[in-house]
Amino acid sequence: MKNNSIRRKNRTEKRFGKLPAKLMPVVFAFYMSSIMAALMCLIITAVHQGFNEHLVLDALMAYKVAMPAAFVCVLFVRPMVMALVKRTVA
Repeated sequence: MKNNSIRRKNRTEKRFGKLPAKLMPVVFAFYMSSIMAALMCLIITAVHQGFNEHLVLDALMAYKVAMPAAFVCVLFVRPMVMALVKRTVA
């Protein structure tokens, strides 16, 4: 049974592959900015205009601007945050 799951995992990895480890900062920035921009756009849009039938569409329109901006910001801020964490955590 365990052999089958290992084979299945290997087939999945071969099919989709994984990115090289050197791209970890870029992948981290992409996921972090995608999730945070989506949440912030939804929350700020809801607070600004309330819950109505246009909330999701308006939040998506804001997301088109916010996500690229957040991605660039996370790329630049990540090294500083890592240094702060290193100084703060034993």
